[in-house]
Amino acid sequence: MPHPHFNLTGRTALVTGASSGLGRHFALVLAEAGANVVVAARRMDRLEALVAELEGRGRKALAVEMDVTDTASVTAGFDTMEEALGPLGICVNNAGLADEIWFTKMTDDDWRRTMDVNLDGVFRVGREAANRMKEAGNGGSIINIASVLGAAVRPMVSAYCVSKAAVVQLTKAMALELTRSNIRVNALAPGYFSTDLNREFLESDLGATLIERIPMQRPGNYAELDAPLLLLASDAGSYMTGSILTVDGGVLLATG
Repeated sequence: MPHPHFNLTGRTALVTGASSGLGRHFALVLAEAGANVVVAARRMDRLEALVAELEGRGRKALAVEMDVTDTASVTAGFDTMEEALGPLGICVNNAGLADEIWFTKMTDDDWRRTMDVNLDGVFRVGREAANRMKEAGNGGSIINIASVLGAAVRPMVSAYCVSKAAVVQLTKAMALELTRSNIRVNALAPGYFSTDLNREFLESDLGATLIERIPMQRPGNYAELDAPLLLLASDAGSYMTGSILTVDGGVLLATG
């Protein structure tokens, strides 16, 4: 049984970008804490397999096809979710991408693609989640997934760094405006965890060099994000809003 303060029984949680990596893991963590979970992404085949796993753990679960770059798709996904599982209580804004391109080689389309998913997608989903939570009148928690690269930089991912820095500021702005509606908005900023976005890089010689510079000298394990996620999602974090919770093994300490 989860600790009483971390118990999410009876709450409906949405996780975007849930078809793989951290999003998939976050969905499992929220379900383990008692939440009914809606998993959203563009790849429905992977989502259906995840739903089967969640239901196997005794939770209600729903797969929703959602393209965070399309407002109509986001709205339709929320409609489907509410019809099936009721009002939203927790939203994990996790969908994201990272393309490795030198700044001088980046095209307008490269830049726009990253911003449209990583920043505009957080805006679209966050706006819809906030409006639904306000309408239901039960408050809620919105967790935007940022990154240590919203505060630091490395080569070839300038658009990603800028998008995540903007997510940090958007989180604070949302938190300030929504607090009177009892909606908390915080960001979780992971350091280097192996995902589909960065696995190839972390396994390269350059990645190994970077890992050596992390004070803890290793990438993070997914389980090390569980408690921080639940803190922001649950009543354990009831006095937290506008916070940026960094879980990075000391990366930002090493960057000064």
